[in-house]
Amino acid sequence: MSSAGSVSLKVENGIANVTFQHPQSNSLPGALLETIAKSIDKAAQMDDAKVIVLASEGEKTFCAGASFDELVAIQNMDEGRKFFSGFAKVINAMRKAPKFVIARVQGKAVGGGVGLACAADYTLATTQAAVKLSELAVGIGPFVVGPAVERKAGTSAFTHLTINASKWESAEWALSKGIYNSIYISIEELDKAVDELSKTLAASNPQAMMMLKKIMWEGTENWDQLLLERAEMSGTLVLSDFTRNAIAKFKQGSR
Repeated sequence: MSSAGSVSLKVENGIANVTFQHPQSNSLPGALLETIAKSIDKAAQMDDAKVIVLASEGEKTFCAGASFDELVAIQNMDEGRKFFSGFAKVINAMRKAPKFVIARVQGKAVGGGVGLACAADYTLATTQAAVKLSELAVGIGPFVVGPAVERKAGTSAFTHLTINASKWESAEWALSKGIYNSIYISIEELDKAVDELSKTLAASNPQAMMMLKKIMWEGTENWDQLLLERAEMSGTLVLSDFTRNAIAKFKQGSR
């Protein structure tokens, strides 16, 4: 396992698997976010890929959100905007892909990880996949992922997660709010379900799926600009002393 993390793209039997990993609970530094977005864009253009599956390695955490090491290293607005734009690029790549994106959430999802789960067209998870939007607890807010979370779970659930920034909500809660479409008691059962669904979609009419995808995402055409504007909000806040101190304290505990 690389200390810098990695992203792989493998296509087999019409299924494009985009898989990422990072030794720090699958947190996502800017370079990995850029690679994930490009991998999804590449899979979206491949004729032999009919459906895209987004997954991470390991068992305990699907994605711990932003890389705290990079957050504390941000020195100016341009760096802040660029970093948070990484999540915007991944969400927009998932949104604009003319193919269904399935998310395989085998463990906890934090911050940006919740955003990825919500940006997928269909999300399968285990009962261990609790969710938390921890941004406010470290002095920022879920600005970039907010539109994806609110679109999938509704304003009430998004507000709940945003304000209760230190509180985990269970996979069952996430299922009830529409963040997850199905949950399973084990990773083995999850993988079986992901495999069955992805094979079914790979054998479905690509033209029909492309048309359905376009309809499902109607009203989000402004997200290219909107998410970049949201990235600037986060980039501004991360430079404040309040946020730097909050992140330092948060790093001393557990994410």
